[in-house]
Amino acid sequence: MANTNDLAAFYFHQGTNYRAYDYLGCQCSREEERYRYTFRVWAPNALSVEVVGDFNDWTPGAYMERVTGMGVWEYTLTSDKSLEGANYKYRITSNSGVRLKADPYARWSETLKNTASKIWEPKPFKWSDSLWLARRMQTVAGKGLRVKRREFYSAPMNIYEVHLGSWKTRNGKTTKEGENYLNYREIADELAPYVKQMGYTHVELLPIMEHPFDGSWGYQVCGYYAPTSRFGTPDDFRYFVNKMHEMGIGVILDWVPAHFPKDEHGLYEFDGQPLYEYQGVDRMEHSVWGTRFFDVARNEVECFLISNAFYWLREFHADGLRVDAVASMLYLDFDRRPGEWIPNKDGGNQNMEAIAFFQKLNTQLFAELPDILMIAEESTAWPMVTKPVSEGGLGFNFKWNMGWSNDTFDYVQTDPLFRKHKHERLTFPMMYSLSENYILPVSHDEVVHGKRSLLDKMYGQYEQKFAGTRLFLAYQICHPGKKLTFMGCEYGPFREWDYENELEWFMLDYDMHSRLQRYTAALNRFYLEHRELWELDFSWDGFEWIYPDERDLNIIAFRRMDKKGSELVVVMNFAPVTRYGFRLSKLKKPRYIEAFNSDREEFGGSGIVNEGALEAKPDGDTRTLTLDLPGLSALILRPVAAAKKLK
Repeated sequence: MANTNDLAAFYFHQGTNYRAYDYLGCQCSREEERYRYTFRVWAPNALSVEVVGDFNDWTPGAYMERVTGMGVWEYTLTSDKSLEGANYKYRITSNSGVRLKADPYARWSETLKNTASKIWEPKPFKWSDSLWLARRMQTVAGKGLRVKRREFYSAPMNIYEVHLGSWKTRNGKTTKEGENYLNYREIADELAPYVKQMGYTHVELLPIMEHPFDGSWGYQVCGYYAPTSRFGTPDDFRYFVNKMHEMGIGVILDWVPAHFPKDEHGLYEFDGQPLYEYQGVDRMEHSVWGTRFFDVARNEVECFLISNAFYWLREFHADGLRVDAVASMLYLDFDRRPGEWIPNKDGGNQNMEAIAFFQKLNTQLFAELPDILMIAEESTAWPMVTKPVSEGGLGFNFKWNMGWSNDTFDYVQTDPLFRKHKHERLTFPMMYSLSENYILPVSHDEVVHGKRSLLDKMYGQYEQKFAGTRLFLAYQICHPGKKLTFMGCEYGPFREWDYENELEWFMLDYDMHSRLQRYTAALNRFYLEHRELWELDFSWDGFEWIYPDERDLNIIAFRRMDKKGSELVVVMNFAPVTRYGFRLSKLKKPRYIEAFNSDREEFGGSGIVNEGALEAKPDGDTRTLTLDLPGLSALILRPVAAAKKLK
């Protein structure tokens, strides 16, 4: 009978070992009083491979043995004392020369200017998130844990996107030299209660996998299995996730399977020639990003990536992955000119191997972990991204609706005098919003590189910008789809996001910014408390237009419904003009109250409100009421029963 390692190697080369991290890399064990470290690396084109590190003074000579015909090398080192924290690399000799490479499967690594892998000895971690995980499983399981339709589609989801290096820093100082970072534990202890207080349901972290360059924001990953040591150890990151779960907050990780950088110590031409990357020049490289594309058709590369996805979900209890740059993988001609790409066998521009990879990835993940989230950042109209693989889809749960973001930002930056010419920017997204399971993103990409902060995008002077931001956030909350907002947008900094400095928390000393923060928290809580805003996000049963075409007034109105038929009526005025005595028709109930008003004085608004019950009088087959609609405001009305008469 084959031993465990033989089977692990067989399945690795076959493309079905989804625990490759338990076979490759540095595997640690103890035999009596001695420590045993077995190093394994895949390098089929190498002539020889040596392990060099602190434990042998980086002296060549510790030659690895080639243990599979398809290129896995192995070396075992024993020691009387623990070598945890020791630095090491692989010295790979090939026909193209000698290279020092970090371990692709290292679970801990040096960071910034230092590039060695570090030995990590996994130890039991005391998790205390069993209640959270049990509740998470309830989203997909019925009685007896029988998997059924994933109920998080009909649950609230309001995501706070975070860059850990700049949410807060030590004493508010710059991180330009790699200093002044808070530890994962320190960040968790502050971030978890803040996110809970603000009414968010999840945090989504920009990539925390090890990356050498701060300016990549984490998207140029070199250590796919190593939480960046900028903020501490792997167990410090486990503490972070555990703390979030204790507070009832989900954790989504940004994951980058599309490409990797050309840093000499990384995956780039790992054994002297293209290995993890495509070999053909038509697919090998993304010239604008300066990165290499993963060859997802290669069995061992599939194992590397799918095992990596499993690693973060299993070993760190992450609740889901947001998959970066999906479009760049799906299209052979992505960011390429004619003549720079080769059509597929059918003459099209679809990357068949990438399609198969995503279908395999999601099928395997959901088979073991049916209660996780898989979110695609896919920026085109590629069909069926969130449809099941069994129906020919890619199998993701959710997709970012970047069209919604682009349309809405274009609209709110336009002078209200001319918004009537762009009214379809508000209404067109509903034409396709139910074709996929969408998340409406206001992401980090929208508040950098001259795009301006969310607050500063709004047309107008100081107070109009705040009113416009309150209206925008209400529009996002009330529109069908789940929500994502980048850190800082909740209180409205004027300055763009800067990854080297913490958010400008001092802005909360200014009245309008603190009122905007208070407003965001109130809006988020209103969202969580009203099923009408999230229970039927992906069905026409949950949305109905009332006024889609009031372009001359810059007004839209619609109703949101829950499964029982309860409704909220949403009225939004995108003009800076108060409409006194505005007649709202096509109503169904006799009485309404103003349940939420973005223009309330405590939020920084003018204080124009509609007190008491609003009578909706019969008007043909429907009803009409009259209200005062402040400029640049969102009003949410709730039907109420008539008050009982006293005997």
